[in-house]
Amino acid sequence: MPRPRKLSLDEETLLRAALEGLELQRQRIEAQIDEIRRRLGGAPAAKPVKAKAARATRRKRTLSPEARKRISEAQKKRWAEYHKKVKGKEGGGKS
Repeated sequence: MPRPRKLSLDEETLLRAALEGLELQRQRIEAQIDEIRRRLGGAPAAKPVKAKAARATRRKRTLSPEARKRISEAQKKRWAEYHKKVKGKEGGGKS
């Protein structure tokens, strides 16, 4: 079975936006269906999905290798500065 090709960043962004838009449409349609059922005296309307529950289904974002490298270098720089300060404090105080 052939492997699916990797999506480019633009394609992935577009597909994620399309999926989010379709999920919002589905929520609106389900709310309208529930309202019509309620008015017809059918099954009681379900409680609307809370924003927290909707957010829980989202996938985590992935960073590009360049972004990961920038973040890594910045964090290493911060740690180096921190260790330099801590080392300076240890040497100058108590004997």
